[in-house]
Amino acid sequence: MPALALVSAVFVIGFEQLVQWKYGAVGIVGLLLLTIGIKANSPAVSSVGAVLLAILVAGPAL
Repeated sequence: MPALALVSAVFVIGFEQLVQWKYGAVGIVGLLLLTIGIKANSPAVSSVGAVLLAILVAGPAL
């Protein structure tokens, strides 16, 4: 089981770095809000994070 925890930790860190590289600090804030909202079972916080990430991703298409 420790190997699985290590792999998932590496995946999460890599994903966070990718988001920060592509979308900057606002992307990290959106990802953080989404994660906190899911873990705290708060639909409002997770929705704000999801909308923030969606605006960042869809921004160039608008």
